Amino acid sequence: MQLQSKLTCPHCGHAKTETMPTDYCQWFYECEACKTVLRPKPGDCCVYCSYATVPCPPIQQNGTCC
Repeated sequence: MQLQSKLTCPHCGHAKTETMPTDYCQWFYECEACKTVLRPKPGDCCVYCSYATVPCPPIQQNGTCC
């Protein structure tokens, strides 16, 4: 399982590699560059599934999320 994922802000394009939590879904993420608060796209369980290079650990592990 990969725990590092590059999260890219759709508003300003800023990208940062973050360590994903393994015990909860992250529903909010504040871009450190433009301060936009990201939320999952409709149908996605977390910001990593919507805006990152690697989906969240529950999706990687069993195909379903929290």
